[in-house]
Amino acid sequence: MRQQSSLPALLFILIFGAGVAVSFYLFKTTGKAVDFWIAGAAFLVGLILAASIKVANQWERAVKLRLGRFSALEGPGLFFIIPIIDTLPYWIDLRVITTSFKAEKTLTKDTVPVDVDAVLFWQVIDPVKTALEVEDYQSTIGWASQTALRDVIGKTVLSEMLEGREKIDGELQRIIGSRIGTWGIKVLSVEIRDVLIPTSLQDAMSMQAQAERERQARVILGDSERQIAEKFDQASRVYIENPTALHLRAMNMLYEGLKHNATLVIVPSTAVESMQLGTYVGIAALQKEMARDKAIMEKLYGEEEKKKNRE
Repeated sequence: MRQQSSLPALLFILIFGAGVAVSFYLFKTTGKAVDFWIAGAAFLVGLILAASIKVANQWERAVKLRLGRFSALEGPGLFFIIPIIDTLPYWIDLRVITTSFKAEKTLTKDTVPVDVDAVLFWQVIDPVKTALEVEDYQSTIGWASQTALRDVIGKTVLSEMLEGREKIDGELQRIIGSRIGTWGIKVLSVEIRDVLIPTSLQDAMSMQAQAERERQARVILGDSERQIAEKFDQASRVYIENPTALHLRAMNMLYEGLKHNATLVIVPSTAVESMQLGTYVGIAALQKEMARDKAIMEKLYGEEEKKKNRE
């Protein structure tokens, strides 16, 4: 809402006050009541002067009509008009203005009802055209923006609307700019704030996204299994070409099982023969390893017992 300047009212008070003071002084000195006509004249002069003086802010322009015809574009600052002859029907704001608009229950190209909220940033660049060619330019801009939004929604599928908002913003700016550009108004940008879709469709899209993630997880798991199989295939080829490596690997696996899990391990007879565990040398070596591990465990157990006794 435009703020009125207090300068005209201040001038009226000063002029009328001075006239009243002069009339009262003359009445005191001469005693004639007829001297109060000075106060009346001061009131009339102050009223005319207050109606003639106008002040426009830095961001405002006033469209002045003289006897119904365009006369001048006044402002910013102080300017004068002729009362009754000159009128100021429009005070144009040159700052950037925002206008919110929306489209409710509008069908997309794939027949999905959506509610879309958007905001328009625009600015008056030619106040004369804006004032003389449009009756209520702010309301007209709102209606033109809403119509353009409905047109764009009807030509766009839902997936593009949810993912490509920048493209829709550019299309809206182009359409709205072409419609209101002839009115002396420039569209700076258009931004879609929110797109609301039905709740049932939201649930369906959530299920679709969940299924897509599960599919990707299965694909990743299958690819991992393939890579593991390839590594096993490479290892098997190495073991075929080098039996000693296979022998060492089997002994290592057997040793790890005896050390961590249990003292009884069932192995194929072929493995016993290949690793020479059935011979005296193999059994002795295995017993030696197990005895060493047992000594280490007993030592650790004894230290823990001593610590508990000291406590």
